[in-house]
Amino acid sequence: MADEQKPEGSPAPPSAGGEAAGPTETPATPAPKPAPPKPAAAAHAAPPKPPAFMVTTPWESDITVLLKERFGPAVAEFSTYLGQNFLVAQPQAVIPILETLKLELDFDYMVDLTAVDYPKRPERFDVVYILYSFPRNERMRVKTIVAEGHRPATAVPVYLTSNWLEREVFDMFGIEFEGHPDMRRILMPEEWQGYPLRKEYSILQQDDRWVQENLGIESGQ
Repeated sequence: MADEQKPEGSPAPPSAGGEAAGPTETPATPAPKPAPPKPAAAAHAAPPKPPAFMVTTPWESDITVLLKERFGPAVAEFSTYLGQNFLVAQPQAVIPILETLKLELDFDYMVDLTAVDYPKRPERFDVVYILYSFPRNERMRVKTIVAEGHRPATAVPVYLTSNWLEREVFDMFGIEFEGHPDMRRILMPEEWQGYPLRKEYSILQQDDRWVQENLGIESGQ
């Protein structure tokens, strides 16, 4: 009969497809992924190594023999470093030494003239003259050490190329050369404040006043 009640516990009627519906399965929960391993504790960085000491060897040649005889204790050192010969002389001996090197030893070309700043040293600057001899095919350096405010004698009467080179050293380091015919800046504007290659002069530092007045901008950075 249509209204006959089915006894409890009777199986469910088959589905339209003719198959009995099985129990509904709950999808399995995926297993949690393992936590990534913790990074190993960073090893303490080793302290920086101190700068390598400049190991020199004595320089002996016909050049050193002549200069020792001529200038004696005014030349404190004749040395070679990585095949580069140099001497260290007292400031007052530099120009006579340059004259001797040019006129008697054929060092006919001044390649460069530069300086090095050691602000914690009482005699703050190294002034370095780099010479070359075409007849000898040889290069050497003459170095002297001066305090801030000391005015080394100009080398213009010996090497004309030192005119602009000494101006560059003045412009970058503030070292003035006594007797120079035109001691003024050569790279920076004449009114620029400061000397860019001194150690206390930051690589980003500039003369903001000059930039604002002459370029009409707040900063050149």
